[in-house]
Amino acid sequence: MTAEAPLAPARAVGTGHVRVEGRDKVTGAARYAGEVPFDGLVHGWLVSSTVARGRIRDIEADAVLAMPGVLCVLDHRNAPPLKTDYVGMLGTGPDPTCAVFQNDRVPHFGWPVALVVAETSEQAREAAESLVVHYEEDPHDVAFTEEHPGAHPSDGHMPAVTDKGDLAAELAASAVVVDATYTTPEEHHHPMEPHAATARWEGDRLEVVDSNQGATWVVSELSNLFGLDPASVRVRSEHVGGGFGSKGVRAHQVAAVMASKVMGRPVRVVMTRRQMFTLAGHRSPTIQRVRLGADADGRLRALDHRSLSRTSTVFEFVEPSAGVARVMYDAAAHRTENRVVPLDVPTPTWMRAPGEAPGSFALEAALDELAHACGVDPVELRLRNDPELGPVSGLPFAGRNLRACFEEGARRFGWDRRDPRPGVRREGRLLLGTGTAAASFGAGAAPSTAAITAEPDGRFTVRISAADIGTGARTALTLVAADALDVPVERVQVRLGDSAFGPAMIAGGSMGTRSWAWAVMAAARELRDRLVPGAVIPAEGVTARSDTTAAIAALAQKERHSFGAQFAEVAVDTATGEVRVRRMLGVFAAGRIVNPLTARGQLTGGMIWGISMALHEEAGRDAASGGPVGADLAGYHVATHADVPRVEAHWVADDDPEDPVGIKGIGEIGIVGAAAAVANAVWHATGVRHRTLPIRPDRILAGGPDA
Repeated sequence: MTAEAPLAPARAVGTGHVRVEGRDKVTGAARYAGEVPFDGLVHGWLVSSTVARGRIRDIEADAVLAMPGVLCVLDHRNAPPLKTDYVGMLGTGPDPTCAVFQNDRVPHFGWPVALVVAETSEQAREAAESLVVHYEEDPHDVAFTEEHPGAHPSDGHMPAVTDKGDLAAELAASAVVVDATYTTPEEHHHPMEPHAATARWEGDRLEVVDSNQGATWVVSELSNLFGLDPASVRVRSEHVGGGFGSKGVRAHQVAAVMASKVMGRPVRVVMTRRQMFTLAGHRSPTIQRVRLGADADGRLRALDHRSLSRTSTVFEFVEPSAGVARVMYDAAAHRTENRVVPLDVPTPTWMRAPGEAPGSFALEAALDELAHACGVDPVELRLRNDPELGPVSGLPFAGRNLRACFEEGARRFGWDRRDPRPGVRREGRLLLGTGTAAASFGAGAAPSTAAITAEPDGRFTVRISAADIGTGARTALTLVAADALDVPVERVQVRLGDSAFGPAMIAGGSMGTRSWAWAVMAAARELRDRLVPGAVIPAEGVTARSDTTAAIAALAQKERHSFGAQFAEVAVDTATGEVRVRRMLGVFAAGRIVNPLTARGQLTGGMIWGISMALHEEAGRDAASGGPVGADLAGYHVATHADVPRVEAHWVADDDPEDPVGIKGIGEIGIVGAAAAVANAVWHATGVRHRTLPIRPDRILAGGPDA
């Protein structure tokens, strides 16, 4: 077929489209990692420690090896060695939780101590649950307190401390001072699809079919851990049933690769829901102290946000909750600090809006307290303190349309009809209140590659190692490619989730679609330059490739973020302590919206998670055993349909003429500030400030702050 002249502009971006893979998913044609068939497949089942600290004294493997179907028991005595002295793709070494079966040490409850491999998953599970492990148990420490002697500043993926101005002097000169401590609990991000991986070796080449948030990332980590040439490792992850930050490189992938090497057969390892509570990461609890000093009109003179989070004893992960203050508000004296305390617990990890979600609760609740103390409307207070430059960086913002978000949100929500007095609106025994909060999340981009092939039949195939973790990325990239190629959407097919397509950014940090779209647009431009109207396209097609490394490096240095304004109305039952969110509204400035249909789902999904964070989510840890309490979806409460009211998400124009892509990312901005808006509404309803999440009925009935 000959190359055709461009059609009329497709203009797919900005119009709502159903998911291109939707039919495959609802009919079962889309296969997830635990469903892909392999010849000769065997199954591995992880065995987890039952002590929180100590050493393995003995493993009684012989009895298990005699059980039906059991092929192997892999542990620290016979497992292949791993390399851990490297810097990974994300700029850190591996979480040593991945370096399983390397020694007899047990650093936390639920640590993987063995893998049982059998012909069927049922046989593997029965044998794993029968395996007897003897330990030398040591005293453990899981108590997370502000006074812990091991607490220290830690950089993580941002500097631990920022400091400017004379904090003590500005606080002393302030007409109004707020000084309060806010706490959030351990939280978990369990996708519907459990973590699953199948590994198969063919000589020195390794193939892994996995559920992950970036095939390039998994290739990088596995090749480093096993000392392999990255070109000899292929990772496929076509369909992913959710990730939220939890689906990086975990113990199950490494164990599957090890076992497959030992067995010479494909090995599949799937985490149980209970195992996910210890091996899939979580959000650390936080203790945050916020001090604000302001003039009588609410203009900030001093801002001090200090956060303490918890990490494990084997890998230092920081929940950077104080980081949100480095973007949102400025003051003459401005200090932020992120500290951690190492305990005998599993390593935390990235969880939707890491840092911003808990940090915005503390900061935005403190702003609400300041507004009340100054007698200033909460929306107006935030607008009075809306900075023109980055409070810490001093860089200009590449668009900061927070004012537009608040103005549009206030109009839609009917904020002007709000009585500012707390505890005055009633419906029988129900107290009613409204609250608001601001939101921000970074809009970065990372180098990615893409390839587009013009096929002889007039279609176009896009290949990119992107990860669609349920966000609609496959559909968004289809729309972007269609517009960039100037062809109808129906002529574009996007293939993703395969490391063979070349390196690309992970699905994380709200950077995925922005990074991938950039690469797709660049490849499309190259392809259009190469296609000559009327020329015959060969049977193998015509392919153009892109690499955005240089273009991203040349991007002007600016503060790049999405922004938003959250509004909530609650009803508080004074008899039962029950809090119901009646309605919630979010208005966002998030760049160019590619697909309004899936974008609205992303934003409202984040807002609903904020409701869950404010009222429900809380993981307990048993002081005696060091293990999780209620480690399942019955014991870990999340918002369900009955808890979710009318939730609306809208957006305002947010164009940056200097940005070649214009997409900012929407995966995380929806949760930021959402819990604070609900908590502020509870204060407005009751007159009682709850600084500890979740706001449970017993805390409402206790009737005092910090209950």
